[in-house]
Amino acid sequence: MKMNPINFNNLSLVVKLMGMGILLSALPGCEDGDDSYVGNWVNLGDFEGVTRSDAVSFTIGDKAYIATGYQGDEDKRLKDLWEYDPHNDSWTQKADFPGIARNAATAFGTSTHGYVGTGFDGNNELSDFWEYNPATDSWRQIDDFPGTARYGAIAFPLNDKGFVGTGYDGKFLKDIWMYDPDTEKWSQVCSVGGSKRKDAVAFVIDGLAYVCGGINNGIYESDFWRYDPEADSWKELRHIENRTDESFDDEYTSIVGSGNVAFVAEHKAYLVTTRNNVWEYNPDLDLWKQRTSFEGTSRNEFVSFALNDRGYVATGRSGASYYDDVWVFYPESDYEEFD
Repeated sequence: MKMNPINFNNLSLVVKLMGMGILLSALPGCEDGDDSYVGNWVNLGDFEGVTRSDAVSFTIGDKAYIATGYQGDEDKRLKDLWEYDPHNDSWTQKADFPGIARNAATAFGTSTHGYVGTGFDGNNELSDFWEYNPATDSWRQIDDFPGTARYGAIAFPLNDKGFVGTGYDGKFLKDIWMYDPDTEKWSQVCSVGGSKRKDAVAFVIDGLAYVCGGINNGIYESDFWRYDPEADSWKELRHIENRTDESFDDEYTSIVGSGNVAFVAEHKAYLVTTRNNVWEYNPDLDLWKQRTSFEGTSRNEFVSFALNDRGYVATGRSGASYYDDVWVFYPESDYEEFD
């Protein structure tokens, strides 16, 4: 049996801290004094489903969805689907995902439907893909993902089409495939530039997709790429670590990593790291600026989404602790500690 692909990026750190008698969950999320940064985190309470890690999230219109994942306390993979309505801050359980229960899957949403596929079922990498219709609260299977079965892939929507790629199938990958809901067909597009990777970050701003981070052969990748769907081409941007003699990247000390998450609000991206650092990306300047750190417990294998120019972070795990808390980020608000 294969080992469950849980992200152990911080394992060495955990072991060292345990040897020093320090609990990882007790580490502060604010390394440099959050009151010096812009943005405010608010705890919205608990997600209605069970605690989990390695779930997927996607948005359709003004609603967000969380599905699948791994429930460590019971050592099982999940199939439930939950819808979040930001207007009344409520969660509603929807029709279960009909595929094999899984973690480390990927997902994207278009204007009318959600899509979930790939992942790991405890024994095998997966390639099946499923479409969710919120109007009828129903699922249907679409054509399998045509790349190799994999987990730890990225997905992003562009022009009401879905793009899926990278990840791990026994080796690291960099291929990208597009799904067109109108034709119900997959087609291969230009592979992401730079290195192969799994557990990378992808986000979309103004019709362009961005990919950074992830891990490849034990190395955290620091290259950063932008995809233009009209030209089907990738452009390399500035690295996300200090790689020049200029001053703009001197503070780029905590963006690189694997298993980070991102969301987009007010035409800027916000990357939340597994160590609680938050970085804002300005696409007009191709520059990153540190923002108020995430105030929840530091975690791996969490999810994020954006609604109404606000970013949300939920679920995840730290060691053997699994979470169901939900946090919202107001990018331009003044910082208020633990409000």
